[in-house]
Amino acid sequence: MSEDDVIEDPPIWKRRPVQIIAVAVLVLIIAGWCWHRSSAAAGDEAAQPIVSVKLAKAEVGPITQPLDLVGTISARQEATISPKVSAQIAQMGLLKNRVVHRGDVLAVLESRDLTAQQAEAAAALREAEIGIMNTGSGAIPLTNAQDVKAVRDAKGTVGNAEKTYERRKALYEQGGISKKDLEASQLDVAKAADDLRLAEKSASLHRDTTNPSDLATARSKAQQAAGHLAALQAQAGYATIRAPFDGIVGEQFLFQGDFATAGTKMLTVADTSTVIVKAPLSVEVAMHVHAGDIATIQPDSLPGVTLQGTVSLVGSAADPQSRAVELWIALPNADGRLRPNSAARVTVNSGGVANAVVVPAAAVTLDATNANAGTVMVVDDKSVAHEVKVTTGAHSRERTQITSGLHGGETIVVEGNYGLPDGTKVQNADAAPKPATSKATSPAEKD
Repeated sequence: MSEDDVIEDPPIWKRRPVQIIAVAVLVLIIAGWCWHRSSAAAGDEAAQPIVSVKLAKAEVGPITQPLDLVGTISARQEATISPKVSAQIAQMGLLKNRVVHRGDVLAVLESRDLTAQQAEAAAALREAEIGIMNTGSGAIPLTNAQDVKAVRDAKGTVGNAEKTYERRKALYEQGGISKKDLEASQLDVAKAADDLRLAEKSASLHRDTTNPSDLATARSKAQQAAGHLAALQAQAGYATIRAPFDGIVGEQFLFQGDFATAGTKMLTVADTSTVIVKAPLSVEVAMHVHAGDIATIQPDSLPGVTLQGTVSLVGSAADPQSRAVELWIALPNADGRLRPNSAARVTVNSGGVANAVVVPAAAVTLDATNANAGTVMVVDDKSVAHEVKVTTGAHSRERTQITSGLHGGETIVVEGNYGLPDGTKVQNADAAPKPATSKATSPAEKD
């Protein structure tokens, strides 16, 4: 090969433009690829749907836990009237649904035998009292009378002797009688005084001859007779049956002419001027209910009527069979429209929390119907909804307490949150512009 055939490499200054062009082309390719990616991302972002939802704020405030219960309306006081003695009903009208007052006669039982026994017992008591008098006065009435006469005569002799002595003493001082006569009169006074003391002592000895045990026996018989008479008087009083308090006669089991056995039901009386709604609740729930809590009552017998009341009593002991505690709510019933033994729906506001994070109940999607955990869709400042796990506490029909997961002030989804994917862009349905509606053209405009 000749030297002329040898091809020499071009100088470097001739090769550099080619390299520059290659680098420029590479830069253009990379820039185009980046622009394509950004355009695609912007297109994807522009293509991402925006879901219209309703929003609200998680607030901090008080909330109460309403308890829905089923209660029974009962009279404030109710009594079953039963006779205490067995006898035929002599007088008793038709008393069912009749208004009665305390002390009104409801029935009268046959009591002629009790009246006769009462008279016999009264006579026995009088006889026992006479026995006490005779026993205490002495065993021999004639001796007692003689003793009384002897004491009375002795007192008279003493009086006469003293008067005679006073007269003779005056005569002696005037010189009318001798000293011997005066001394004889003084001796008569002393003798009469001795006779009086003897008579009094004799009477005392005669009275003391009575045996103390005989007197105690006589008094005991008198007490027995008095007790027997009192028992018969009480039984005679039981023959008249009276109303124990103001109220209405409910049921009447016996009527005039029936034989009433002691202890059997005759009729019932109920005071319905005030009624008590009694509802059972569990021991755990009862720990959060207190006397004075507000309650609403909806009687089944009065559709559409809602009454307000307060809890008057929370039972301190549970029923051994149902393991439930009884709740009492007192309601006035002057017009009598609340009927005893009818049912009522009771709602008690209890378990209140002063400063709680509260959201609308629709904002929480619970894991289960009886669970206290669920999710809330929280919207950030870019209008993107994020799923947040929360724990619930007290709740009502409209609001729910959030015990963990929220702090208050967050924007949350309250409508449209069910099935909403995490990371979805949302807008407030209340703030979204409404599409313009075209005006309806009038017939004149059509022409």
